Amino acid sequence: MQDLKINKTMNLEKYGLKNIVAHWNLSPEELQKITVEKGMGVETSNGTLAINTGKFTGRSPQDRFLVKDEYTKDKVWWGKVNKPFDPENFDVLQNEIVNYLSGKEIYVRDGYVCADPKYRTNIRTITEYPWSNLFIYNMFLRPELSELENFEEDWLVLCAPGYEANPEIHGTRQGNFSIINFTKKVALVGGSAYTGEMKKGIFSALNMILPTDKNVLPMHCSANVGEDGDTAIFFGLSGTGKTTLSADPNRKLIGDDEHGWTAENSIFNFEGGCYAKVIDLTEEKEPDIFRAIKPGALLENVILNANGEVDFMDSSITQNTRVSYPIYHIDNIQEPSYAGNPKNIFFLTCDAFGVLPPVSKLSPGQAAYHFISGYTAKVAGTEAGITEPVPSFSACFGAPFMPLHPTVYAEMLSKKMQEANVNVWLINTGWSGGAYGVGSRIKLKYTRAMITAILNGDLDNVEYEMHPIFGLDMPKECPEVPNGILNPINTWDNVSTYISKSIQLAHSFHLNFEKFANEASEDILNGGPLIDEHHHLDHV
Repeated sequence: MQDLKINKTMNLEKYGLKNIVAHWNLSPEELQKITVEKGMGVETSNGTLAINTGKFTGRSPQDRFLVKDEYTKDKVWWGKVNKPFDPENFDVLQNEIVNYLSGKEIYVRDGYVCADPKYRTNIRTITEYPWSNLFIYNMFLRPELSELENFEEDWLVLCAPGYEANPEIHGTRQGNFSIINFTKKVALVGGSAYTGEMKKGIFSALNMILPTDKNVLPMHCSANVGEDGDTAIFFGLSGTGKTTLSADPNRKLIGDDEHGWTAENSIFNFEGGCYAKVIDLTEEKEPDIFRAIKPGALLENVILNANGEVDFMDSSITQNTRVSYPIYHIDNIQEPSYAGNPKNIFFLTCDAFGVLPPVSKLSPGQAAYHFISGYTAKVAGTEAGITEPVPSFSACFGAPFMPLHPTVYAEMLSKKMQEANVNVWLINTGWSGGAYGVGSRIKLKYTRAMITAILNGDLDNVEYEMHPIFGLDMPKECPEVPNGILNPINTWDNVSTYISKSIQLAHSFHLNFEKFANEASEDILNGGPLIDEHHHLDHV
């Protein structure tokens, strides 16, 4: 193994790296030891490594760029999310990062993404910090020792948090940046130590390559599979329950964040680990995540008490406290992490307005419309002066990582759903009986019961009624769930207040959808709320 490391180190000169001490494919234990010895992290009372990512405790979407060249110029949906970057500026930045890393101690990791062997993509990651390398060990798939000897990367990631760009010279917005070059197959991360930039950089790359070149639909979702091989996938933005609801003791976890749906009718995990939020984490609420926090995991931006225990309630550094861990820290996993076509797809939304039904069944047109919309609501109180919930839309439940126009993904999803005869469900994990502050959050046990009923086929033969404003089909009964909550109108004290709130939210959907309307088919457009966008509140 030692010879292997030496041979490999000489290889790094092909990237222009000179006079370096390269640590190649170190074990998690070695990386943790080095991090602690260098004073870059501490161990918690149970031996888990905890680090601080510094100035950046989350992704910086405004500093993410895609190189605009022959490959990308006509494919990418350029705009606020996908900002163009000049190829020459990219070359200059790459050279500067290589010069910056030269003469240093660096950490190299050979891994891959895409669990389905047909789509396997090898990634070589070179990091300035040992703990960034541990994150990659946890999050990407881990090759066998025998596969490392002749490892050839498809993509290269260079991560140099200590290097800052000069916006006037390099064309960045500020000192930090995350830039993807599809022609060179290189991703650069600089000026930010937030580990999620590396993961999401590769996710963005796959979101371009897989649909364009491989006819695979990339999805920001979690997935699990039952004993009979029936797959379920869960789309949802942060805080809607993706990780929680896919962790089911009766089903095996395929993955919790990023998957592909192939033309050969399989679902595969892109990753080899999980990257979970840990704010307010308790063993009772999230047993799988809680128990996965053990040596080998990497905690980010948490606060430890005097005994070295994590105070999960403490958000004094950030609300976005996180842990990464290899998927084998979870007991009940699907190995290897792929399975057959899904039977059920769940769109999770946390509706803080309290108007959407807790469970409803979507037609193909509605499914595409709600997929493109990617709705959830932020609750009041997160910012001063916000007293009402705020609607939040993120196309395809993952807009910041989608280089193509959202309708490309939505039409692929529609086609696949119809070919595979999948049921699609909208699940509201938010409020009932009134908006946030008046109503109450739908109980997790009821949401779990609805999902279990769907997976068991218990909602296949019940009666449904249509929501008068959103046009959604709501079941009239569901095992283990009080019938009174299934139609949200029954849970509000005042019916006219409920209707005006529903129209207000429907109006937000229509306004948000205007930017996609030109590219969307008639079927998708008809999948939106029944209330016309010109139907204002004063008409009620």
